[in-house]
Parts: sequence; C-alpha cells; structure tokens
Amino acid sequence: MAVIQTRGLSKRYKDKWAVDHLELQVEQGDVYGFIGQNGAGKSTTLKLLCGLASPTEGEITIFDRPLRNTVAHRRIGMLIEQPGLYHDLSARENLSLYATLLGLDDPKRQVDETLKTVGLAPGEKKPVKQYSMGMKQRLGVGIALLGSPDLLLLDEPINGLDPEGIREMRELLQRLNRERGLTILLSSHILGELSKIATRYGIIRQGKMMEQLSAQELEQKCRDYLRLRTEEPPKAAAVLEQAFSLKHWEMRPEGELRIYDRVDAKAVGQALAQAGIAVEEMGAHQQDLEGYFLEKMGGESHV
Repeated sequence: MAVIQTRGLSKRYKDKWAVDHLELQVEQGDVYGFIGQNGAGKSTTLKLLCGLASPTEGEITIFDRPLRNTVAHRRIGMLIEQPGLYHDLSARENLSLYATLLGLDDPKRQVDETLKTVGLAPGEKKPVKQYSMGMKQRLGVGIALLGSPDLLLLDEPINGLDPEGIREMRELLQRLNRERGLTILLSSHILGELSKIATRYGIIRQGKMMEQLSAQELEQKCRDYLRLRTEEPPKAAAVLEQAFSLKHWEMRPEGELRIYDRVDAKAVGQALAQAGIAVEEMGAHQQDLEGYFLEKMGGESHV
C-alpha cells in the first residue's frame, strides 16, 4: 500500500521551481531515505507533504486520501528543521503542552509512554536548554509521536549530532519501524548512516526525482566488477563464460562487459588474447554507496 503518493508535485518561488513535478511513492513500512544536494528541494518537499506549504501544482495523497483531508493530517507526525521546544521547560512540560494543544485523551499516559519511547527520564526536571543536541532531537521526535501517528516525516534528524547521538537516533527509528510498524520518511546528508536504516531511497536533483530504488537494488548497483571493452563483445562473453564458468555477468547496451564474479584481470586478458580477441579497455570498478549517490546527484560533494 502506498502511504505517500505524489503526482506532478511542484512548488514555485518567483521564477524558480523548488520542486519540479515530483513523482514520489513511499510504501507502508518503508524507512525511506530522501537524498539530494543542499537546495535540491528536500525540505520544501517535506513541508508540502505535511501541509506547511501549499503546492503550485500537483497532488498529494496520504493513505489514499488527499492531504487536505483531516483524517490524513492526523496520521502524520513531523519534525521539520529544528524541533519547536520551549527551552526553559522540562521535557515532560514540553510534551504536556503539546499534548494539551492536540487535545489528546489521557495526555499523562501518552506523555509518560513517549518519554520512555525516546529514552528520556520521565522524572527529569532540568530544563531543555541544558540538554545535549541528541536529547533535544529525540524530544523533537517524541513531540512528533504524540497522537500515535502512522507516518513520520523527519528533516535531517541526525544533522549536527555526535556519534553517540547518531547511534541513539538510529536505534530509536529502527525500533519505531520494527515494533510500531511506523512508516518513516527522512532526509539526511550522512549517507553512510542512512544506509544502515533505509529500506528504500529517493534521489532528488534540482527539484526532480532522479531515481527511486530499494536497498536491495542499490546493493546490486554498487557491486564491484571488472569492466572490459572489445570489438566483439558477444564472442568475448562466450569465451570468458567457458573459461571461468561465469555465473554473474552482463553485457551493457554500449558493448561493455561487466563481470561480477571474482576473476583475475590478467587471466581474463590472456584468455581473450588466446582466442584472438583484442581488449580495447579493461579495469576494475569499485563504487560505494556515497559514490553512487554523488554520481546521480551530479558529482557534488554537498548533499
């Protein structure tokens, strides 16, 4: 089931399209990693998805309902940019205030449960201004959890955190997804960390969706391989398949052979030479997660 579906979603500011006919789909149970350069349109998209901004064009459906539908709104929890905290109040006082504003039934019980869920002491009375950045971010997630939403929208929830804070946030999000079945869409520029929790990805560039793929599909695309070019790719493939019992290889449309099995490049060259096939180009290709994303986003280092 599609929890989020956008069709031609666009947002224009004066003469610039911040979001340009975006087609985004998030399935139930996904931890969806939303990736793009600074200024690519990630935050604007999240604001559109939670109703903090109005689209210039396009449609948004949440749980098969238009976003403007009240029921759809109630199923969304959000943390966009910085959490809206009252720094002179304690964590409990912050949550109690938001629970009152939301008109929740049994707010004390929900506040107690939320504090426990995000790993903050229910009896702690010190003001939030004395909290670490990680504790503030977890409290922000706690506010988003009030009302028991089915969908969390999180904008850079680990930005600025130290390694311990990042680990705590990662474990919290994994637990919410696993135990509560929450669907989570989060943006982040810390790609290595995102890869530890995301089950699906969307890559945005200049407001447009470049690619959506699962974690498994991404893993396949990031495999190491030996690439080679010859004037006779089909004949070369037949020779190598017989010589090395290849099981994992492919021929690309442009005539490039990619061998994913572990083979010795020198031995490959010798086998082709013996068959009278000249090698025009050959080399090992190594690409990690970050390299793949940067290639899709235009090769920039700031994501």
